[in-house]
Amino acid sequence: MSLDKIRENKKVKKRNRLIFRSIILAILVGAVIFALVSHFQKDNAIYKAGDKAPDFQLQQINENNELETIQLSDLKGKGVMLNFWGTWCEPCKVEMPYMQKLYPKYKEQGVEIVAVSLDATQLVVKRFIDEYGLTFPVPFDKSGEVKDLYKIGPIPSTLFINPQGEIVEVVEGALTLDRLESYLQDIKPKS
Repeated sequence: MSLDKIRENKKVKKRNRLIFRSIILAILVGAVIFALVSHFQKDNAIYKAGDKAPDFQLQQINENNELETIQLSDLKGKGVMLNFWGTWCEPCKVEMPYMQKLYPKYKEQGVEIVAVSLDATQLVVKRFIDEYGLTFPVPFDKSGEVKDLYKIGPIPSTLFINPQGEIVEVVEGALTLDRLESYLQDIKPKS
């Protein structure tokens, strides 16, 4: 091999090592950033089981429900399922029929389902309500004020609140029919 060929091979190997090391470094930096973000998101869950649920008031947009506004403190004495959702959220679409199926039964037993919409416009929410035949209150959190108050991350997220206004359980992700009914049983007022 000629001297020029050897030098060229060394240059290529050196460049390849630099590219490989840069990729490894980028992966490590990405992993550190992911770990930090995950850690801080977990710390965002300020409200947990045993905490008093913060009060809020929102306009209710479901025409199939007689309430004009929802104020959490007005529901004291009832169990409350406080659900945060959006029409674009596929898991939300899965759990909505379960919520509607159980609502009439548990409303009679002193449990209120409140599904806070995080959508940008009321029109898409109203279409969703009509499509799914929802009858429980659907307040509209256009500004994200209540979402921020509760430090909601992924949706759907659901808080189950007992009749005394304390959070009993916080669930991130969609609920199955059985799990949902179990949580509703837990927050039902005692006779």
